[in-house]
Amino acid sequence: MTTTPVAPSRVGEFVREGSVQVAAVVVTYNSGATIDALIESLRPEAVDTTMRVIVADNASTDDTLDRLARHADVVVISTGGNLGYAGGINAAAAEAGAYGALLVLNPDLRVERGAVQALLDALRRDPSSGAAVPRILDRHGRTAESLFSEPTALRAWCDAVLGPLWRNRPGALTEWIRDPQAYDSPRCVDWATGAALLVSSAAARAVGEWDERFFLYSEETDYCRRIRDAGLHIRYQPAAIVHHSQGGSGASEQLDALLNVNRVRYMRKHAPRSAASYRMAVTVGALLRGRRASSQATVARYLRDERRWAELPQGTWLGSRGRTSAAVVIPAHDEERVISRTLGRLSEPIALGALETVVVCNGCSDRTADRAREIAGVRVVELSEPSKTGALNAGDAEASAWPRVYLDADIEFPSAAVPALVRALGADGVLAARPPFEYDSLGATALVRAYFRARARLPHLAQSLWGAGTYALNAAGHGRLGRFPEVIADDVHVDQLFRAEEKRIPLAPPVRVRTPRRAADLLRVLVRTRRGPAQQGLDSGRATARALLRSVRGPQSLWDASVFASVTLLARSRASRSRARAARWERDDSTR
Repeated sequence: MTTTPVAPSRVGEFVREGSVQVAAVVVTYNSGATIDALIESLRPEAVDTTMRVIVADNASTDDTLDRLARHADVVVISTGGNLGYAGGINAAAAEAGAYGALLVLNPDLRVERGAVQALLDALRRDPSSGAAVPRILDRHGRTAESLFSEPTALRAWCDAVLGPLWRNRPGALTEWIRDPQAYDSPRCVDWATGAALLVSSAAARAVGEWDERFFLYSEETDYCRRIRDAGLHIRYQPAAIVHHSQGGSGASEQLDALLNVNRVRYMRKHAPRSAASYRMAVTVGALLRGRRASSQATVARYLRDERRWAELPQGTWLGSRGRTSAAVVIPAHDEERVISRTLGRLSEPIALGALETVVVCNGCSDRTADRAREIAGVRVVELSEPSKTGALNAGDAEASAWPRVYLDADIEFPSAAVPALVRALGADGVLAARPPFEYDSLGATALVRAYFRARARLPHLAQSLWGAGTYALNAAGHGRLGRFPEVIADDVHVDQLFRAEEKRIPLAPPVRVRTPRRAADLLRVLVRTRRGPAQQGLDSGRATARALLRSVRGPQSLWDASVFASVTLLARSRASRSRARAARWERDDSTR
């Protein structure tokens, strides 16, 4: 039942414009039962600290927005969907204006008087501190175990096997900091729960946005790791106290699975050589420590079967009805088997008019156009001649909105990546961008998996606009491009137009790139891929060889690098011997 919003008191007014000492960002999702208490607990803090409060609402369906409307001095923005915790923080922080420190708070917190000032003092006393975290009291008034050590495979195995059997084991053998005395005095920690975190403006600039690939869980582990990687500390300040009801995200078997899967994703990002062992340890821990037998089995199934990870909760974005945020241009040549899958990920914002979407069928002899027209809001252009760059130019002529996303017809583009791309392309000096991508090699042969494991270790390839099957330009970036020339690799051409500082890859939910399933399919794709840069006089072979050698850290990576080098050399040889067939479009049909 919806309760009547309570009119706020005016102990302290928040500042909506201008520079402030603290910008407090809150992410809400059906938080009507708790948001008033948080805001009211912040008002006394605003008496002696200039503060702006920005709330990013992730499409609440309860009375959250009604309650927020009663606080006229709170900045409220709608994210257009459920972007998750990291996505909401990024959306709110983008509206924070000028500040000395950014205060990230869960909506189900209450802040004790003086807590914000104590956190500010902790940052000021130690210039090497990039963030400060408070003592958290649970609903019973007890100090919550909210401090942690950096995840390692050893710690994960000890937590899985020893668990509560040896709670007071040394810190090297557990991720949790459980010693009660550790919570009684200030100290530096590796990371802390993201329920309450004060980040200095310098650290926020150095670290950048939160990683939206995590959606929920492990995003704070990642953010704190990046603070430490920037040479700064996370300081725990027990004099700063907040109360946490610890029920904001709810509970379900799928959320339990997401929590554990994201722990594995974190290791793949920061310690990939330990990720396999860590994943096994987390799986064992889920079986031994699950609350219920059904929960144990569910979490373990998700951890073992990576194909099911796409079923777990993830960010969604719908946009606002009738308010176009971007345009999407999709060139398609005989793509009836995949076009519905690609458009399906974007169908809701397309139907609402938030994404202007143009599918250009070029030289199609199948039902690609019919399939595309089945998605409400999609405009279809049909060309008689097969030409990808011709289709891109035709799509540009049809579309009107900016920024503009160019998307291959077989790439799964998550709708939740759109807001991050729009923010990135709105930044000063940025002209081109793309979301991150992840390879889907499930079902591929061992040689194909080895090739893409090696490729994922080459940072210079991951930092280019090409290779993801999508990129985006704002109007100024497109002005530099003009019309797409008749080239094999349009993404390589676009990448070469911009300096590194003019390109951005935000930490958005990744697009999914399905790799070829067989070595022969991979080779065909690589032959065509090699022709693209060669046509434009580009050759990154030496840089790739050097990066490949640096990527070798053991027998597994040596094998992967050897496969990568062998397949690449074979593809280069075939590409150079087959110039007469250069006009032929060689694509991977094994994933279609």
